[in-house]
Amino acid sequence: MCEGGSVTKDWEDRVTAAWATFDDYAEDEAADFRAVIDKLVAELPGDSPLGPFEQACAWDSTGHSDRAVPLYREALARGLSGYKGRRARIQLSSSLRNTGRAEEGVALLTPELDAPSDELDDAVRACLALCLSSLGRDREGLSLVLGALAPHLPRYQRSMANYARLLVEPEA
Repeated sequence: MCEGGSVTKDWEDRVTAAWATFDDYAEDEAADFRAVIDKLVAELPGDSPLGPFEQACAWDSTGHSDRAVPLYREALARGLSGYKGRRARIQLSSSLRNTGRAEEGVALLTPELDAPSDELDDAVRACLALCLSSLGRDREGLSLVLGALAPHLPRYQRSMANYARLLVEPEA
């Protein structure tokens, strides 16, 4: 049983292997890659949230955010949760931004700032920062990026975290 629906480890391994070959496809072979993903998705139960999620990722990764948006929404509506659900929200937010709907992206990702922490925290902040920047809210976006970067610095962590905070909060 894998996250978001019942599939075998073999299926997950084959999806991972397919994605590992993504860079082997030339730009004019994007449809061929999507066909590989579609073939794997066809093995899933019809109501699986993993199907539209994988298809959304494939459309998104081949430059079609507009085609990815409804598929991400469908995956989430079908109950995609956990790590892949968080990935779907991050990627949907990015696709929304790419299609001129950055405000929806901000609304979708802002609650993720308070979600349980995982390895996707920095991706949440980076994508949210891009959405904010698209809306002309650059100081907020920069604050998020500096705040995400600070813990990774070998020095100046406390200073950068404070600078990030001060970009959006007046000094007391």
